[in-house]
Amino acid sequence: MDADTALELVKKGAALLFLDVPQHTLLGIDTQMFSVGPNFKGIKMIPPGPHFIYYSSSNRGGSEFSPMIGFFIDLIPSEVVVRKWDLQEERLVKVPEEEEERYSHAVRSLEFDKYLGPYTLSQIGEWKMLSNYITKSIIERLEPIGADISVIHEPDVLGNGPKTAMEEALSEQLRNTNIPKSDDTLRKRGCYYTEIPRLIKQKGVLSQDLTSLNLDKTSLLEGILMKDYGGNEDLLLGEMQFAFIAFLMGQSLEAFLQWKAFVTLLFGCTDAPLNSRSRLFTKFIKVLYNQLKYALQKGQTDNNVATKGPITLLDDSFLSTDSFLQHLCKEFFSLVFEAPVVDGDLLSWTRRLKELLEISLGWVFQQNNEDGVFFEEDDEVSMFAPVVVMTDE
Repeated sequence: MDADTALELVKKGAALLFLDVPQHTLLGIDTQMFSVGPNFKGIKMIPPGPHFIYYSSSNRGGSEFSPMIGFFIDLIPSEVVVRKWDLQEERLVKVPEEEEERYSHAVRSLEFDKYLGPYTLSQIGEWKMLSNYITKSIIERLEPIGADISVIHEPDVLGNGPKTAMEEALSEQLRNTNIPKSDDTLRKRGCYYTEIPRLIKQKGVLSQDLTSLNLDKTSLLEGILMKDYGGNEDLLLGEMQFAFIAFLMGQSLEAFLQWKAFVTLLFGCTDAPLNSRSRLFTKFIKVLYNQLKYALQKGQTDNNVATKGPITLLDDSFLSTDSFLQHLCKEFFSLVFEAPVVDGDLLSWTRRLKELLEISLGWVFQQNNEDGVFFEEDDEVSMFAPVVVMTDE
């Protein structure tokens, strides 16, 4: 671009001033990741709105990396955010208010301009498709104490219960990753995610009625929408996007489980998508489509520094034909494609999601003779099959 246009974008865009970041540190913003060079002091020309910053420190040679640390931030035009590298904690920390004001003035006066890398504006559309429901209020409601999201600060989120093949792989990756032990008094808790129960349990309800409630999670979805989101569907979708970004880019296991809980809840509804919540499910399928499209493209084509990170969550176990996602998609596609009446937009986006999975992953969703969908059971069907709930005697 010409110099005048660039100068205007520098002045109107937000900036991140990151001081003393060690060379070879992996540092990302949104869908962009870089390896820090000797002259790096931050990023300029950042469009206003929500963004996700994530980084991983390395050894001197840049061959080994610590677990990723990330945080969400909502920027306004011309805002300057200042962080300084703490050598002892190996992370970015805030500077005192008076120091931040002095540095902010220097950035606006272009004193640091040659040390700030430009935000790649051509990728903003890709980022917005992943974050269009995330707002400042959602960030403030969900972010952990201290804002940093990292597997370092997470308890054993996978626990000792039954795990899918992917969760077993994640546990193994985590065990083999050099995560420093920290004093429990210094550990931050995880994000303030909405609780999404896997089963509906209500005292005084007949077992056959509880079974019906768990076969169709519409009533559970309605309860969560009203209780936790005040009926605002976009807040639910915003939290789902928050969790996916924290999972894929921030490499948070807690975030993965929350994203999985959303997908399992929504795909577990049979009445809502065809009747009361068709609009929500159209938006949900579109959100999921954009998430998987981005993740699959990154997994297949990204050979840059981003692949050097400490934990790769989107691996073969996530994309295998016996994953939880493949099973849930089978059931949902059957529901939508066999329905006598279905919303046109929902049908269109469901077809697009099916085509994406078939083309990108080679998953086969077989058709029967009546143009419905025929599915064979997979290895994980027992974990996601309809649940019969018995009441206490």
